[in-house]
Amino acid sequence: MGRTRVAAGLVAVVAGGLLVSGGSGADPRTPPGLQGEPPPFLGTAVVGSGGVTAAIDAYGDVVDLRAPGPGGRALIDNPAARQAAGTVPADAGLVPWVRTGGAPARPFWRANRVRQRYWPGTNVLVTEASFGRARVRIVYAAGDHGLACLAKTRGPARLEFRSREPAVARRLHCHPGTARRAIRGAMRGDRRWLRRARPLGPGAPPWAEGMYERSLLVLHALTDRRSGAVVAGARDGWAYVWPRDAATATLAFAAAGYRRQARLSARFLLGLDVGSTARFHGNGQPVPGRGPQGDAAGWVTAAAHTVGLPAPPPLPWRNLPDYQEGEPGDYLGNAIAASADETKTALCGPNSCRRLVRRLDDPDSGWDSAAAWAVEPFRLRPLYPAARRTMLRVAQGSGRFGILPSEDWSGGRDPWTAPTAWTAWALAALAREGAGSQQAPAERRLALRLLGDLRRAATPAGTIPERVDSDAGIPTSTTPLAWSHAFAILALRELWSEPNRIDFQGRQ
Repeated sequence: MGRTRVAAGLVAVVAGGLLVSGGSGADPRTPPGLQGEPPPFLGTAVVGSGGVTAAIDAYGDVVDLRAPGPGGRALIDNPAARQAAGTVPADAGLVPWVRTGGAPARPFWRANRVRQRYWPGTNVLVTEASFGRARVRIVYAAGDHGLACLAKTRGPARLEFRSREPAVARRLHCHPGTARRAIRGAMRGDRRWLRRARPLGPGAPPWAEGMYERSLLVLHALTDRRSGAVVAGARDGWAYVWPRDAATATLAFAAAGYRRQARLSARFLLGLDVGSTARFHGNGQPVPGRGPQGDAAGWVTAAAHTVGLPAPPPLPWRNLPDYQEGEPGDYLGNAIAASADETKTALCGPNSCRRLVRRLDDPDSGWDSAAAWAVEPFRLRPLYPAARRTMLRVAQGSGRFGILPSEDWSGGRDPWTAPTAWTAWALAALAREGAGSQQAPAERRLALRLLGDLRRAATPAGTIPERVDSDAGIPTSTTPLAWSHAFAILALRELWSEPNRIDFQGRQ
């Protein structure tokens, strides 16, 4: 690589009013992405280790930057609504532009080719682009105080960064000496943290090891190292703490051997008023706009029991929204998370349990992938046979990239990675418990197949989106999603290790 060539300063652009409707010809338009790549300004990778946190898109643009932690204040104005409407201006966030010869400067989404990857065992991200004979590489790493960038070019190219966000300029460190020190420090810290993890057991293939390590590093980036708060994603609208997502991350930390981290995250969850709202800021304050959800207290209880802390008091679960965050109702997932006797009374007769449909009072409401929760983590053994039948039925409708949340899902054809991963975890658990039975090999094969779907849904850098395009596998939502990576960790450990299992009631 040639010597570093970075413009000395950032080009500040004053932001005007934001239009997200796309209803006017004067609205900004999101630039088109390269063939087979997601659009610009949708994050595909996260950089950080629990302090300053950045989301980077497929083209090396910094599209979200938060401080002091992953749930901190957004320093880049890039609303999710504007992304969905396709009205993101071309100067949103921090954008690298490249001049080659006498041609006008071009962003990476106008390159001939773009490639993105992490340096092994770290959250240090490398984005490379080709512009004819010119090659450009940008390396990003985030620490406690800022975002380091190191840029190199080869051939006739000059790189400059442009931003209309003054706060970004104050957090960006691109001086070669400073950046190199920060990047080396981030690499050492990430690898030291990763070495503390319990490895997968013998027989785990390289792809499983890679998914396991990347998933751990994603949780490392999205967890505030001081408070233990785990946010769902590094993106406007997702950089909040949902109890169910953060509780799953707590279970994953504990399973991977990060006992202290798991306990810190569980304590944070126990300090939340989960009966007041659906999501919380990184400082524990409620986020207005969405009421409580029926599974929150159950998931927090599971997290608390996993690390040996007292459980919170039970809360009502009926007539509340569930993980799909729609209309209130008496939903299967909420009932399972509550582990209420009513669940078994409503679903089990004297000799067997009925099929596990989405709404308990509506037998025609369709199969629900949340049936898997009856196996893991809540272990309601009377429901195991019905949960197995339900998971097999839901998996029948899977595509190349995973499953839909439920049979009556009205949110389109795009598969969702969290249900895919939690179903794989539950099937792997059934296979382990029934080792030697006729059903166990088929359950294990199906769990492996779903993890294969999850692997195909991941980006080239290994991050798992919330959902992907059902045909192309391109991310269509928040990437990476902490919840999906946490379930991936749990499924992988179930398949290739003997985890230290603690059941829902806290018994070893």
